[in-house]
Amino acid sequence: MNTLEKAKLWLSDTFDKETRDAVQALIDSNSPDLEDSFYRELEFGTGGMRGIMGVGTNRLNKYTLGQATQGLANYMLEQFKGEEIKVAIAYDVRHNSKEFGKLVADVLTANGIKVLLFKDHRPTPELSFTVRDKKCNGGIVLTASHNPPEYNGYKVYWNDGAQIVPPNDEAIIKEVYSVKFDEIKFNGNDDLIEWIGEEQDDVYIDACIENSTYQDVGKENLNIVFTSIHGTTYTTVPKALAKAGFKKVDLVKEQMIPSPNFPTVDSPNPEEPAALEMAMDLARITNADIVIGTDPDGDRLGIAVRNLDGEMQLLNGNQTNTILTYYILNEWRKQGRITGKEFIGSTIVTSDIFYDIAQKFGVECKVGLTGFKWIGKMIREAEGTQKFVCGGEESFGFMTGDFVRDKDSCGSILLACEIAAWCKANGKTMYQYMIDIYKDLGMYYEGLINIVRKGKEGAEEIQNMMKNFRENPPKELAGSEVLQINDYNEQTSFNVSTNVKKVMNDIPKSNVLIYYTEDGTKVCVRPSGTEPKIKFYVSVRDSISSEADFRDKLKSLEAKIGAVKTDLKLD
Repeated sequence: MNTLEKAKLWLSDTFDKETRDAVQALIDSNSPDLEDSFYRELEFGTGGMRGIMGVGTNRLNKYTLGQATQGLANYMLEQFKGEEIKVAIAYDVRHNSKEFGKLVADVLTANGIKVLLFKDHRPTPELSFTVRDKKCNGGIVLTASHNPPEYNGYKVYWNDGAQIVPPNDEAIIKEVYSVKFDEIKFNGNDDLIEWIGEEQDDVYIDACIENSTYQDVGKENLNIVFTSIHGTTYTTVPKALAKAGFKKVDLVKEQMIPSPNFPTVDSPNPEEPAALEMAMDLARITNADIVIGTDPDGDRLGIAVRNLDGEMQLLNGNQTNTILTYYILNEWRKQGRITGKEFIGSTIVTSDIFYDIAQKFGVECKVGLTGFKWIGKMIREAEGTQKFVCGGEESFGFMTGDFVRDKDSCGSILLACEIAAWCKANGKTMYQYMIDIYKDLGMYYEGLINIVRKGKEGAEEIQNMMKNFRENPPKELAGSEVLQINDYNEQTSFNVSTNVKKVMNDIPKSNVLIYYTEDGTKVCVRPSGTEPKIKFYVSVRDSISSEADFRDKLKSLEAKIGAVKTDLKLD
């Protein structure tokens, strides 16, 4: 069936007049948007279903959301036969999020499923927490994380508070695609909705404090600047910081106003320095020690601290997670809590320094695919045999303990501020603490290169790039010979020097390639599951013995990342 034929199916009485008119307008104008709106169905990627809002099978709208929710309802009714089924629903600040939240609730209640629906915007990690706290069978959050304003999305959580993973995700997707649009039950039953709000915030914040803080040193002297970048954490983080004892917190007031248009930034992504520009400006005025920003749904955090020149500098996700993980494990060791049955979680595209940290403190480092759902899966599988301590991934996500089964900015912020306060009380900065860790374990430095290719043609170009990297892998990167190639799609590890290929079946298949070179350089190539881009994660390493050494090696490692970029023809 071609695109036009698929579009004409949306002109039937199954669809409301507004939808029919919008589809007819696309057809009549022969708009290029017609092809992109209908050439495929939205897929569940690492972050669930995410896409541009509008009419069509490749857009997020009443019918694609309804189909997804009806499929989920069908699956839950089968899985939890005879039980009262409960699902928690939260949504972020994006266009249509509140309406989509109620729409999804209506489909569930029309199927006899009870819904716990937040009255207003709430961060994604609070939804994850609520699923377990309220003993729900699952959860849904309407969010597109840090994507541009025209996007929205839909993430499904299971009864452990983690995002769905195999076999549930595959089974749910099968149910979703078997649902015809005229089979969706939209006539909800409001008697099955329980509204929740600020009282749940307090329970969540108390859990963040209990699971994410270790000592009470210097909190009253730490100068903090915080911004929610127009997102959901205006509801939780300022309250959590105050409750945890931090006295000097300055808010970027213009950005504490929730807005789906994110009017003060080009992108509400705390991974990008520009998103924290207003917070940095305020930090110069207040002489802040630490700047923190969160993305719209409040699971990622960006942290800036004073570097060796006293200037505010944004840490990358690996640097932040290195500091947080090392500090937590050091506190656990001091408290005698490490028994050898503990583990931390990471991902294949994250820095390998976490293996070194785990080895130093006598815990295991488990590694999974990109996305916190895989860390959630590790926790579930280890219950009763191993204790999860903390976990993170390079894309500015971290979680402390397992009270939340997803990356959680609130708990991570409390921990980061505690570390900054402890460092200041001991006459150093958080940046210097990071350098101390590198002196101990070796210095790792990372770079991320994003190549954006939009639409159907862009998706094909990304496929061809991956095909080329598989068939013609680089022999050398930044002057160092490539020794090993891991292909997670084929689930193989190829030793270049011995020409031996080994099977890797401990991690599910995924379209990811990793090259390892003789000098310890690691390059991951991966198409994004939620955005029209292909990502290149570059990690380089060296040893250092002093702060002066750190300065010199930073320049050489930055140059090496540039050389890798040139070798891969990404300039």
